[in-house]
Amino acid sequence: MGHLDDWDIDTGSLFSRLYCAAHFRIVEALAVLVGREYYRIKGGGSEGYSSLAWAAHNRKEGTVETARSQEEANPKTLDNRGRTPLLHAAWNGHEEVVKTLLGREEVHPDKPDDHGQTPLFHAAGEGHEEVVKILLGRPDVHPDKQDVGGRTALSQAAWNGHEQVVKTLLGREEVHPDKPDDYGETPLFHAAGEGHEEVVKILLRREEVNPDKPDSSGRTPLMHAVFNGHEQVVKTLLGREEVHPDKPDDHGQTPLIYAAGEGHEGVVKILLREGKINPDQPDNFGQTPLMHAVFNGHEQVVKTLLGREEVHPERPDENGHTPLFCAAAKGHEEVVKMLLEQEEVNPEKSDHEGLTPLMVAQSYGHGRVITLLEHHARRM
Repeated sequence: MGHLDDWDIDTGSLFSRLYCAAHFRIVEALAVLVGREYYRIKGGGSEGYSSLAWAAHNRKEGTVETARSQEEANPKTLDNRGRTPLLHAAWNGHEEVVKTLLGREEVHPDKPDDHGQTPLFHAAGEGHEEVVKILLGRPDVHPDKQDVGGRTALSQAAWNGHEQVVKTLLGREEVHPDKPDDYGETPLFHAAGEGHEEVVKILLRREEVNPDKPDSSGRTPLMHAVFNGHEQVVKTLLGREEVHPDKPDDHGQTPLIYAAGEGHEGVVKILLREGKINPDQPDNFGQTPLMHAVFNGHEQVVKTLLGREEVHPERPDENGHTPLFCAAAKGHEEVVKMLLEQEEVNPEKSDHEGLTPLMVAQSYGHGRVITLLEHHARRM
C-alpha cells in the first residue's frame, strides 16, 4: 500500500489519504491520520467531508469509533454544505453508526444542513424506517421541522413513497399531515403527483387532510396526479366527494386540460366519465382541452374528445386560432386529417391577423399538411 506520507492530500483527487482511509474503511490508517491532524479534504467532489463524516457516510462503526476517539475528530464538524457526520449516517441508513454518534453529548440530533434539512428529514426521504424511529426516540428532535423550502420529513417521505415511514411519522401528534410547504404543496400533493397510491390512501384516512387543497398556483392533488398520468391515484381522489373534478388552477386550466395536453388517454376517459366535467371548458387564454391535445399531437385524445357532442371542434382561442390552425402550425398531419373530417370545421377560417391554417402550414414548411389542406380545398 505504500507509506502514508507518499499520498498527496491536496491533489484534488478523491483518493487522498484521508478519503481512502475513511471510504475504504482502513481503520488503522484512519487512526494515524486523525491522530496527526484533523483534515478537510479538498476538491474532487469531496465537499469538505471530514474523516468522521466519510466513516459515517460509509457505515463502519469501528472506523467511527476510531475516528471519534481522537481529540481532533469533532463529531460536530460540518462539510461544505453544513452536513454533520450524524446527518450522513442517517441519510445512508446506518443504524449502528447513528446510535454511536448519538452517544456523544456534543452531537445535536436535530441540527439542519445549509438547506434546513435535518438528519430525520434525510432518513425519512430515503425510507430508513429504523433510523427514523431512533431519531424520533430523542426528545430534542422536532418531527415536523421544515427546511428552507417549508418541506417536512413527512412531505419528503410521502414524495418518495415510503409507506412505513409515513405511518411512523403520522403516529406522532406533533406532525401535521396536511402541512404545506412554501409553494403550498402538501404531503398528499407530493404523493399524488408521484403516483404513490398507498401513501395517498394513508393520508386520506386522516381527517385533517383536505383532498382538494390547492397549492400556491391553484393546482390540486388531483391535478398533479392527472398531469403525471397516475390513473389509480386519480380514481382514488375522485372517490372523495370533496374533490371537484373540474376545478381550474390560477390559469383556468382544469384537470381535463392537463390530461389532454399531456396525452394521458386513460385519465381523459376517467375524467369524462365524471358528470361534473365540462369537456369544452376553456382556460384563461381561451384554449380548450381539445386545443391542448391538438397542439401536442395526441391523436387518440383528440379522437376521444371529438367523440363528445359538447366539444366544438372549431372553437377559437383568444387569438382566433382554431384547433385546425394549431394542428397545421405544428405539422400534426393525422390530427389535421381528423379535424378536416368534422363538418363544423372551416379550413379557410382565419385568425385575428388574417392567417389561415394553410398559410401557417406554408410558413413553417409542413409539406404534407399543405398537401392535405390544398387537396381538401379542391374538393370543396
